[in-house]
Amino acid sequence: MTATVEATPERYKWIALSNTTLGVLIASVDGSIVIISMPAIFRGIGLDPLAPGNIGYLLWMILGYLLVSAVLVVALGRLGDMFGRVRMYNAGFAVFAVASLALSLDPMTGSGGALWLIGWRVVQAFGGATLTGNSAAILTDAFPARQRGMALGVNQITALAGQFLGLLAGGLLATIDWRAVFWVSVPIGVVGTIWSYRSLREVGERRPARIDWVGTLAFTTGTGVVLAAITYGIQPYGGHATGWTNPVVLGGLAGGVLLLVAFCVAETRVAHPMFRLGLFRIRAFAAGNLAALLTAVARGGMQFMLIIWLQGIWLPLHGYDYERTPLWAGVYLLPLTAGFLIAGPVSGFLSDRFGARLFATGGLTLVALAFLGLLALPVDFSYPEFALLLLLSGIGQGMFSAPNTSAIMGSVPPSERGVASGMRSTFQNSGTSLSIGVFFSLMVAGLAGSLPRTLTDGLTAQGVPAATAAHVASLPPVSTLFAAFLGNNPIQHLLAGSGVLDTLPAHNVAVLTGTTFFPGLVSEPVHTGLITVFGAAAVLTVLAAVASALRGRHHPEAAPTERN
Repeated sequence: MTATVEATPERYKWIALSNTTLGVLIASVDGSIVIISMPAIFRGIGLDPLAPGNIGYLLWMILGYLLVSAVLVVALGRLGDMFGRVRMYNAGFAVFAVASLALSLDPMTGSGGALWLIGWRVVQAFGGATLTGNSAAILTDAFPARQRGMALGVNQITALAGQFLGLLAGGLLATIDWRAVFWVSVPIGVVGTIWSYRSLREVGERRPARIDWVGTLAFTTGTGVVLAAITYGIQPYGGHATGWTNPVVLGGLAGGVLLLVAFCVAETRVAHPMFRLGLFRIRAFAAGNLAALLTAVARGGMQFMLIIWLQGIWLPLHGYDYERTPLWAGVYLLPLTAGFLIAGPVSGFLSDRFGARLFATGGLTLVALAFLGLLALPVDFSYPEFALLLLLSGIGQGMFSAPNTSAIMGSVPPSERGVASGMRSTFQNSGTSLSIGVFFSLMVAGLAGSLPRTLTDGLTAQGVPAATAAHVASLPPVSTLFAAFLGNNPIQHLLAGSGVLDTLPAHNVAVLTGTTFFPGLVSEPVHTGLITVFGAAAVLTVLAAVASALRGRHHPEAAPTERN
C-alpha cells in the first residue's frame, strides 16, 4: 500500500478534491472545446459542415457529447453506489484518456473521418459521464458536512467554468492544429488516471445489489430518444424552418416520454431500483434538482446565443474577420467565467455555515437581473456594459451552483450519493441539451419571418440578380446561423457556387464579403430573436429562484455520519 493511499482523512479529502476537480474540469472543457474549433476540425478532415447532407455530422459533433453525458450519468452513478464510486471514477478516467488519444489519431477524411470523431466522442462522453457522475459522491464521502459546501463548490464551479474555458482553449488550439484540440486531453487523461488509481480509495458506504436492467434501459433509452428528437427539431423539414412537424421528431418525443413513464412505474416494482423515486420526497433534493434543471436550460440558451451575437454581429461590426471571431468570442466571454470562479468557492464556504437557500436563491435573482440587462442592450453594445452584465451573471450562477449542489448531496442517505450525484448531473446536462434545441428553434422561428425579405432586399441592392437573391433568401435560416456560429462569412457561404461574386463589380463584392454587410443586414431580425430568448431565459431563472426558495432549511451539521 502506498503512502498516498495511507493518507490521513484530513489529507485524503484534499487529495480527493484536487483529483476530482481535475476530472470534472477536463470532462467539461471537452464538452465545449469542439464548438469553437469546429471549422478547423472539418477543414482538417476535408468536409464542409454546412453542406445540406452534412448538417447531421455538425449537430452530433456539437451535441453528441452532451447527449451521451446526460443519458448515462445516472446509471453510472448507480453503478458507483453498487460497486464502488472510486472504482467507477478510475475506470472513467482511463476510458476518457483512451478516447482522447483515438480522437487525435483520426486516420480518415470526409464522412468517414466525421463518423470516427463522432464515435469516439461518444466513448469520451462515457468516460466523462463516469467522472462527473461519481465525483460529487466521492467528495461528499470524503468531506465533513461543515466543509462539504466549499469542496463541492470548488468542484462544481470548476465544471461550469470549464464549459467556457473550453471555448477559449478551442479557439487557441485550433489555430495551431485541429488535432491539438484533442491532444490536450491525452496527457491530462493519462496523468489523472494514474493519479486517481494511486491516490483515491473507497471511504463511502456501498450497497451491493443486482443491476436493474429494466429501469436502466428504460431511462437511458427514453432520455436519449427525447434529447435526440429535440436535437433533430433544429433541422428544417418539409419546407418548414425547423423540424418540429417531422413525424420522426414527434414520434421520438412521444416514445421517449412513454419510456420514461415506464421507467417510473418499473422503479416502484423492483427490489433494487436504479433510482429510488422516493428521494424526490426530500424537499431539498427535489427543489434543488428542479432549480438546477431550469437554470441549466437558461444558462445553455445564454451561452449559445451570446456566441451567435458576438460571432455573427458584434465582432464583425468591430472589424474582426469571421475566421477570428470564434477565438475572440471566447476571450470576450471571460467575465462570465471570472464570475463563476469568484463566487463559487466563496458561496460554497459560506453556505456551509448559513445554509444554501439564501445564496442559491440570491444568486438566481442576480442571474435574472443580468438577463433583463441583456434585454436592454442594443445590438451594437458598449463592451464595458456587456462585460459587467456577464460578470453579474457569472457571480449569480456561482452563488447558486455550489450551495445547491451541496444541499442536494447532503440531503440524501450516504448509500444513495452516487445515484443522487448522477441524477443531479443528468438534470444539468439535459437542461443544456434542451436549451440548445428550444432556444435555437426560437431563434430560427424568429428569423424565418423576417430574414428572407431582409436578405432579398439587401442582396439585390448590391447587384445580386433577383432570382439568386430569392434562392438564397429561401434557404433555411439555421444554415445562416450555423455559418456565423462556425466563423464563416454567411454571405460567402450562401452565395458559394452561384458564380455571382465573379460577375459583380469589385466594390459590390467588397461590400458583400466585408465584415459589416451581413451584421448590418440581420441586426434587427437577430435582435428580435435575442429578446425572445433572453426573455424566456429570465422567466426560467425566476421560476428556478422560486423553486430554490422552497427548498426549506438545510442544516449540514445534522448529517448522520461524518468524518474529520
